[in-house]
Amino acid sequence: MLEISMELIDEEGANELLQAQARVWNHALAFINSMALKCAVQLDIPDAIQNHGKPITLSELVSSLPIHPSKSQHLYRLMRILVHSGIFSLKKEGYSLTPTSRLLLKGNPMSARPLLLFWLDPVPMEPLRCLSTWFRNEDPTAFDTAHGKCIWELAGENARLNNLLNEAMASDGALACGVVMKKCKGVFEGLKSLVDVGGGTGAMAKCIAETFPTMNCTVFDLPHVVSGLPGSKNLKFVGGDMFESVPSADAILLKV
Repeated sequence: MLEISMELIDEEGANELLQAQARVWNHALAFINSMALKCAVQLDIPDAIQNHGKPITLSELVSSLPIHPSKSQHLYRLMRILVHSGIFSLKKEGYSLTPTSRLLLKGNPMSARPLLLFWLDPVPMEPLRCLSTWFRNEDPTAFDTAHGKCIWELAGENARLNNLLNEAMASDGALACGVVMKKCKGVFEGLKSLVDVGGGTGAMAKCIAETFPTMNCTVFDLPHVVSGLPGSKNLKFVGGDMFESVPSADAILLKV
């Protein structure tokens, strides 16, 4: 059993010891921030605040959410974490949205909500519980260690995961393309064709195709991802395996 003699610890050493303990606690309990944020999204707290039209008090927020009456007293603690994290702001009048929580609104065309719900789903999170095992084996990724196959294979077999993943990638693509078209539009000038490799349901390519109507854009992804997706005059979907071949074009886009 470890014993520490307090006589051997001076004031500076005591402060250092407490700071070290605080770092361990912060790392060990950091998941609370993630889970609190996921809870807020699943309870539609950002939308409840938005729909209220002005800063909302705690009692008004409780009344607007689908929570059990016995849990209403605990909402304060959840909101306290999220205010401390900068997700919401709190003033005398009540809780308000911040630029961060506005990204979690259902109606926001660039909402990060689907991406957050994918990241914090048990399937993508399980590999993190297997990291030490993965370091000891020959599996290519921790996802393989956790699930016995890569994420693309599992998504092809699991409709729920496939939808979750596609919605997450579309969400990220919409946000990324909006920024890229604002800041880096010149990169695409002069291109006659482009293929978005691993383009999912085409959010990024659709944005590019609409911005450059004379450019022929192709979304290339696994067959189960692009099957049945409608194209347009200058946008088409092609199924295949990027590790075997990729359609030819003036430029290849790899978003991540």
